[in-house]
Amino acid sequence: MKRLQALMIVLTIFLVACGEELETNMSKEVTDFEFTTQDKESLSLEDLKGEWWIADFIFTNCTTVCLPMTSNMAKLQDKMKDEELDAQLVSFSVDPEYDTPEVLKAYAKSYQADLDNWTFLTGYDFQTIKDLSVKSFMSALEKPPEGSDQVMHGTRFYLVNPEGEVVKNYKGVESESIEQIIKDLKIVLK
Repeated sequence: MKRLQALMIVLTIFLVACGEELETNMSKEVTDFEFTTQDKESLSLEDLKGEWWIADFIFTNCTTVCLPMTSNMAKLQDKMKDEELDAQLVSFSVDPEYDTPEVLKAYAKSYQADLDNWTFLTGYDFQTIKDLSVKSFMSALEKPPEGSDQVMHGTRFYLVNPEGEVVKNYKGVESESIEQIIKDLKIVLK
């Protein structure tokens, strides 16, 4: 009888582990958008429907948080390749006036980004990206203070589901987040 009970406990633990679900910490619909890529093409929310994607907000002449954020996104991309996880990466520029497609393309190259699944977006005004950041991703965004060119923005990475809903955020400046994102992608892409 004790063997049967032990077997049932092990079987229950196994079945629970197999049915692992994503722990979410957000639930926000992404508002519709259509922006310009580093290749001067168009990318819209509709284009991303049906796919899982990771988003962040950066700018190319950032001297602080964007450096570790973009490095972590590059590491995440490499890890996704190693693990054969098929998801998109989308980096929205928060300085669209400076970050032209050409500037973004050079920036992507400096991080050895594979542009097959990592897109850098621009082609909007500051208020448009602020509205998207605040309303869809719940992330503050402010113009640079007087005498500075450093935009003040959030440092999170965001997991967006195939329906266009932000379901989870991660600390983009912390490399430990990469492992959690990989674990979560394994859950949702299985």
